[in-house]
Formats: sequence, C-alpha cells, structure tokens
Amino acid sequence: MPLPAFISSTTLVHSPLRINQPFLCAYSGFRPRISSSTSSSVSISLPDNRVVLGVGSATVDFLAAVASYPNPDDKIRTTSLKVQGGGNVGNALTSAARLGLTPRIISKVADDSQGRSIVEELEADGIDTSFLVVAEGGVSPFTYIIVDNKTHTRTCIHTPGSPPMVPDDLSRSSLLSALDGARIVYFDVRLHETALLVAEEAAQQNIPILIDAERKREGLDELLAFASYVVCSTSFPQEWTEAPSIPSALVSMLLRLPKLKFVIVTLGEEGCIMLERSTNEKPEQIEEFEVDNLLEVIKGRKDENINVPTSVSSPVVRLRAEGIGTVCGRLLLGTAEKIPASEIVDTTGAGDAFIGAVLYALCANMPPEKLLPFSTQVAAGCCRALGARSGLPYRTDPRLASFLH
Repeated sequence: MPLPAFISSTTLVHSPLRINQPFLCAYSGFRPRISSSTSSSVSISLPDNRVVLGVGSATVDFLAAVASYPNPDDKIRTTSLKVQGGGNVGNALTSAARLGLTPRIISKVADDSQGRSIVEELEADGIDTSFLVVAEGGVSPFTYIIVDNKTHTRTCIHTPGSPPMVPDDLSRSSLLSALDGARIVYFDVRLHETALLVAEEAAQQNIPILIDAERKREGLDELLAFASYVVCSTSFPQEWTEAPSIPSALVSMLLRLPKLKFVIVTLGEEGCIMLERSTNEKPEQIEEFEVDNLLEVIKGRKDENINVPTSVSSPVVRLRAEGIGTVCGRLLLGTAEKIPASEIVDTTGAGDAFIGAVLYALCANMPPEKLLPFSTQVAAGCCRALGARSGLPYRTDPRLASFLH
C-alpha cells in the first residue's frame, strides 16, 4: 500500500530511512520526524583515542548448563560446562577490546590460581592489567552460574574476593597513570570506595564517566552524581526514581542528574530505550509532548519485518512526565536482533557486551541512531555461546560490517 501523501519516505543505500508523520490527533499540527536506521553511509574507522578505563569486578565464572533448573534436593547432570573470566567490568572491557579499543582495568584479585587465570585471560584480550591489584593471600572473586537451557535464563551465585579493595590499594601515581589519556571511565559500582576516588579525579580532569546502573548498590548515588552517561537494567529506572513508567523514570533521571547527557535502559529481546538530553534548543521554541505517549508513537514506527537491529528516533522536543517535570531532548528506541530460539545459548553477560559496545561507540563518536543498534548487535553475539565472553564478537565479525565500514 502506498504511503499517505503527508508521509514522505526516502531510502538510500546504507543510509537512514527518514519518515515524517503527524503525531497524535490530540496534539497540535506539529509533525515530529521519526527516523529509522539499520546502518549509515559514514565509515567508522578505529577511534583516534581508544583508551578506556574500567573500575570494578573481574572474576572467574563457573558455568553449568542444565536442561532445566533443578527443584530443591534434585540431582541433575550438566549439558555443558565452562570455566572462564567474568565480572561486569572484566566482560565489558573484553567486549570493548575485541571491537578495537585499548582498555585498562582497576580491580583486585588474590595471588591464587583463579586470580592468575583472571589476569591471564584479560591480558590475552589486550586489556592493560598494570593497575590491577594482586593481594598476597586471600581468595579471588568467583561466581557459580546455572544456565537453564529451557527458559534461556541464568542464576548467579557470587562469592566476593577477599581481602576487598580499599582506596589505599591504589596509589596517587597509579591513579593518575590509569587516567592519563583516557577517553572515558566506566564503573560497574563495585569497589565503591575506590570507584568514588577514581570518579572524583576523572571529574577534575573532565573525563566523561559511564555508570552501569544494574541495581541499587552502596555508593551508587554518589557515583551517579558524576555520570555523563548511564546504562540501566530494565527494572532500575523505576526502582531508583519511583516513577510510574520507564519513560517517565528516564525523564526523572535527567532532572535529578544535571551532568547526564543520555540514559539507556536495556530491555532484553525488546531492545533498549535512550533519552538524550538537548541543550541547543530554546525550550519555548519547541513542542511539548507527554513522554509515554511519544514512546508509543515511536514503537508504532518499528518495522516488525526487519530481523536485524534498528533504531527509531523522535525529533528534539520538550518531554513531559506528569507529576515529575519536563526536559528537552530526544527519545530513541533501539530494537534487538531477532535471534532464532535454536541459536540462543546463554544470556550471561549480554548487558556487559552492550556496555562494551557503547564504550566503543562513544569513542568513535557514533550518533545515537547508530550506537543503539550497534550495541544490541554486539549483545546478540554474546547470547550465541555459553558464558559472558565466548560469543563476544571481534571487530571483523560480518554482523558488525554495516556499522564499522
């Protein structure tokens, strides 16, 4: 069926699809631009500044895949078993390294066999471990992970390392060296006292900060105050803000965190949502829309027939959340790859893979319309193998070609 006369559509090879449409009949005649893109004509070479610093957990994961999750007192067999490195920061930096960045890590392990394994695996992927603290004695952190083949879910049982990392473990000279030349600093909100020390110095040096807001943790609020970018789990925005919906919670986060440039909430197989702040427009000169209604319009522009990740964006508007407030910005929806059920092995680490891709996209100055589908594509690769790192794609992966070339 041809598009109505008031809708214009232009498709170019490797270029975004741009569609103009009337908004909702209840609003004015303003016609926001809804953009959908799967790739771009702009070639993305390796960033000039590829150094990123990650502060947080690096562990060993013991992964046991089972046909279905056991009942209490059951005795069952694994369908497969893997031992490999884990931890949010360790995984995200591995993702970033395989995409072409030069990561450094601040973390702590013990001088046991597990600690040596953690360090060796990070170094094998090109991560600089010279700022990683190795304790004499103690135990390195590790996690037991039960992967349910039937539901494609995983259950994590974590044992923290000992002794824990404290700010005195990181000398002033090591801190400055770790930050030297860094394009961005990423925190998973573990090791919160040390993380705060690093965040304060990074802020002094005007180095952008990305926070992984997986759930409420000790020290999270203090770190969020420094954040330039936040990537959240599905439940976090509403838990932290007590807002009635995810879109209104994102508005609340931008109002509470004035340094925040954008916030992303990941939604698993439903993709992700980004709220990007705009400071260039005069608020009185742009239209205002209720943020939940705007999201529904954006969702309506998704092409359900496309299996690869895409993004759909609103124009810059005033986004209103009832009872919360208003911010100027854009609301974007990133879709996820539609992975056949037969190809899904394990979702462990998919969020970390996503963050690694976001780090790369920020270093490469990718626009948000490209950052979101690129990051969901990287996360999809992670789901095709057992463990957080086995499926992490390298820069040469054919599925990434449209984003990087």
